[in-house]
Amino acid sequence: MSTDRAGDNPPEQEAAAPGGQAGGEAGEAPQPGPAASVAALAAAVRAVETGERSAASFFAEAPRGAGAGAARPARGGADGPGRAPQPAPAAPAPAPEAAGPRPAGPPPRPAAPDSGAPQAPAAPAARPAVAAGPGVDGIRRVLAAGGAPEALAERAAEALGQQAAQVLADDPWQLLAVPGVRPDQADNFARALLGAACGPGDERRAQALIGWLLEQAALAGHSVLEPSALRAALAQRAVPDPDEALQSAIAEGAVLVFQDALETPGRPRGTADDDEEQPVRVLLGLDRLAMAEESVADGLARLLNTFEPPVDEAAQSTDDGAEADDDGTDGTDDGRAQDAEAADGPEGERPEEDGAAAPSRPSPAAWEAAAAAAPSPSAAELIRAVADSGLVAHTGGEAARAEPAALVAAARALGLRVVGAAHTADGRRRLAAHLAEAAPEPAAPEAAVTVAGLLSGQEGPGRDADGALALDLLVVLDAPQLDVETAALLVESLADGTRLVLSGDPGVLWSAGPGRLFADLLQARTCPQVASRTPDFGPIGELVSGIGIGELSQVEAPGKEVVIVPARDAGEAVHRTVQLVADSVPRALGIPADQTQVITVGHGGAAGTRALNSALKERLNPGPGRFGGFDQGDRIAYSPAPGRTLTGTVTGADAEGLRLDCEGTAVVVPREQVGSGAVRHGWALTAHQAAGRRWPAAVVVLPGDAAGGLTRSWAYTAFGRGERHLSIVQGVDQALPRAIAEVPAKERTTRLRTLLRVQAEEQSADTTAD
Repeated sequence: MSTDRAGDNPPEQEAAAPGGQAGGEAGEAPQPGPAASVAALAAAVRAVETGERSAASFFAEAPRGAGAGAARPARGGADGPGRAPQPAPAAPAPAPEAAGPRPAGPPPRPAAPDSGAPQAPAAPAARPAVAAGPGVDGIRRVLAAGGAPEALAERAAEALGQQAAQVLADDPWQLLAVPGVRPDQADNFARALLGAACGPGDERRAQALIGWLLEQAALAGHSVLEPSALRAALAQRAVPDPDEALQSAIAEGAVLVFQDALETPGRPRGTADDDEEQPVRVLLGLDRLAMAEESVADGLARLLNTFEPPVDEAAQSTDDGAEADDDGTDGTDDGRAQDAEAADGPEGERPEEDGAAAPSRPSPAAWEAAAAAAPSPSAAELIRAVADSGLVAHTGGEAARAEPAALVAAARALGLRVVGAAHTADGRRRLAAHLAEAAPEPAAPEAAVTVAGLLSGQEGPGRDADGALALDLLVVLDAPQLDVETAALLVESLADGTRLVLSGDPGVLWSAGPGRLFADLLQARTCPQVASRTPDFGPIGELVSGIGIGELSQVEAPGKEVVIVPARDAGEAVHRTVQLVADSVPRALGIPADQTQVITVGHGGAAGTRALNSALKERLNPGPGRFGGFDQGDRIAYSPAPGRTLTGTVTGADAEGLRLDCEGTAVVVPREQVGSGAVRHGWALTAHQAAGRRWPAAVVVLPGDAAGGLTRSWAYTAFGRGERHLSIVQGVDQALPRAIAEVPAKERTTRLRTLLRVQAEEQSADTTAD
């Protein structure tokens, strides 16, 4: 059965990584060994990044051994910090010995024996017979010539640009850049265009496959992969020489190489002697994800370093008076005038200075008074932490969402520009409800927003003259749902000195996009962390809390809050689910079908979202599907961008497209997007699609073939979506408690935790030196 999202089976799970030692570079003597090669890579990286040597200087000499650090992709020129120079790592995928901003190609191959006869030039690849034309029509002609559906033309133009027709004619495997295209389909397309010139060893094919594999890994949540994973995946897809393919991709700059120092148990980082080898982990990744993780690490460090702690008003007045005396003034008349100006308005009013609003600076006493008035000890602890730091992590369950709401209300009362941002419109609604309870007077509507709305400017305070969000404090709820690229946009949008709070439940599924921002931040421990002591109450809260610590226990549910429904097979699971949604739950609990959400492990399979939605539509809203497979009144799930899902209902359709009501917002989806699968029926969702939302009732379906996709975080997320009732259609028997006890989450390979720790160490070293 397929899992939550395309790409949930990353390349490293598709083929076992072969063992063995890595040899030397092609055409060179073998390297001294893995440790020496990796150490040499570290020395080269540090020398170029610090400006000690130019990248070009490493092409003519052998690498030298040294310690290791965390290499980052750089943005400089040829003689400045460019892409990190890379000698051959000891990992299974060798890299070029050195590389500048644009490496000069793969290492030279051994020369062939001189036979005395001139060598014939290599035959160029056969050009396709079809002539590429301009625009979408030209793309359609190339697709048709290669036997690909012409419906891909719009998506190809979006993925490959205006010259997509010529790009595909020159390199048919670039079709893999179009979302939804598989390698076998791209091979068939290339074979139709190139004929006999098409082969599995074509360099263009290998390069396109490497990009596709890394993009598929990103869909599964990875921001980087180990070289062994890519080698194995390339070999599985009949690439004759995976090592050479990786070398070429690295030399062309299509793939970046990183090395992260591994932590040695019992030895603090950074204490090893310079001459002592430190183990490193070699990783490969795409430029855009590397830049995103780098941006997040730099941005979070910037917020910590530019934070100005609150200053006591009395102490500040004394210091100002002393400065006035030093200037030869008595510090009385001007001081009284300034005090009078400051007293003209209520606390928190932002006086204008040279046309710009001066920042509000509540005193320590004001922050302490706000903490003392907090509704709970955990909320008070959060307010005190935010008073003293520019970055704070807050963890807790559903009930703990009241604590960041109390912080937002308190900060607004202190005169700070602050909003709370949730992952979904439903999360925004629940935050607004908490704000209404926490604030002594109704909070402004813009106090609760969605992350997407805040970044787009459709919600929130907008941006200042410099393009930064006009905020003093941003509180982000549902932080585990932030993928690394969205997080980079968010952090880059905050001005120096802005406070940021990332709040969320660490037990839920990570983001649908690449990265694991919140988990990496918590594990790096580079900022204050506040763990809520507010428990989730009721039978559902008790069940979910137990799952969070790896236990699936029976709970008392006198009001039928939790019900287990056994199912022998997938067909019975679908039947039981329809019966629960359409009949049992409405009759027993008074919760209508449109307020009950079905959640299952994946889209495919006999009891996946497709099968369940088909059965639920037939029962709840039968119709011919006259609007691209949809009828008015159908529940839908619309994905305007990868990793983002809006839920709603169909209200109609016209020439512009399918009209939806997405949680109170009118949306029109163009016909081509409807045809590409951006809109699905939404009576049944995956747990990733349901994350960040809650419904009065939830029905979680676990057919027998879903056992392989179960984890503790999946069960924690799915079971926590019901507010008043949870039905579990159980067909996996002991696989459920076993997964909860033994499989916390699907692992992801990222670099953010290492980058955050390196940032903290560098800052600490600078502080010590000062």
